[in-house]
Amino acid sequence: MDTELLKLVDESRKLELYVSDIYMIFYKAFPEDSVFWWKLVLEEKHHAALIKSIENADLSSYFFSEDILESLVQVLFRTNNKLISLINEYNQNPPSRESAFNMAIELEKSAGEYHFQLVMEKSSETTAMKIFHELNADNKNHLKKIQAYMVNNGIEVDISKKN
Repeated sequence: MDTELLKLVDESRKLELYVSDIYMIFYKAFPEDSVFWWKLVLEEKHHAALIKSIENADLSSYFFSEDILESLVQVLFRTNNKLISLINEYNQNPPSRESAFNMAIELEKSAGEYHFQLVMEKSSETTAMKIFHELNADNKNHLKKIQAYMVNNGIEVDISKKN
């Protein structure tokens, strides 16, 4: 696999693991929501494992222009650095319950997730692309789950984070 494609796969895997780490912080900080957060932790870890499984797949048949590929990798790299900062911050000082849920919305809508989803929107019959399509559907579902949980539990959704 091309070096840039390997970077894309690796940064995508890291993104899922970092989001899982943040959700684990929320799991520990909010026992009243622990079942909800635990499910998201497991789903994000599963996503990372799926991505890891395609590391040795042949993605050469999946066309990426050099510019788009480099751009995607850079967006994921920047997003991952922001996630590392959030993990460090939240390990020292967890957010409020409302802020945690609103951050989860932001995470699921983040540029990295968005660009990652753009990659997954393309159709392909390779196993790797089928995995990316599955992850795309799961990521969209996470946003809906978080918002529905907030509504059902009286947690205020930051108006800037709606849809």
